[in-house]
Amino acid sequence: MSDRLLGAVCVVASAAMAWAAQDYAAAISYEPVGPRAFPMLLSVGLGLSGLWLVLHPTAGAESFRGVPWKATALCACAVLVYALLFQWLGFALATALMALPVGMAFGGSWKQALAGGAALGLVLFLLFDKVLDVVLPTGPLSAVLGGS
Repeated sequence: MSDRLLGAVCVVASAAMAWAAQDYAAAISYEPVGPRAFPMLLSVGLGLSGLWLVLHPTAGAESFRGVPWKATALCACAVLVYALLFQWLGFALATALMALPVGMAFGGSWKQALAGGAALGLVLFLLFDKVLDVVLPTGPLSAVLGGS
């Protein structure tokens, strides 16, 4: 698939996401951000990335050439397992565990990937829970993180 075609598909997909998210509303307002914010943010990022590919189709091509398919498959599997275990393990723990194979797929040691994943899970949990007041599952770490 050419870069321009992929970019155009991303722009169309982002417009569809933004259009679909317009009607997202919580029956009871329990979060200041609401359910519409995250899909809208993703659609903006996807649309801008797609627009970049349309306007500059070969700008980042060198950085993605030679990425092993095994690493890509490992990352895709890690994200799938993340989605399946997210509610049960909680956000922080699931994020830390998902970052382990992803970090190793990009050349990090298991110690670096685990440390980065733990930091990512904790910082993002605190950002969403404390700053944005978004309720996230805490799983087995509920006593430590003090959430739902």
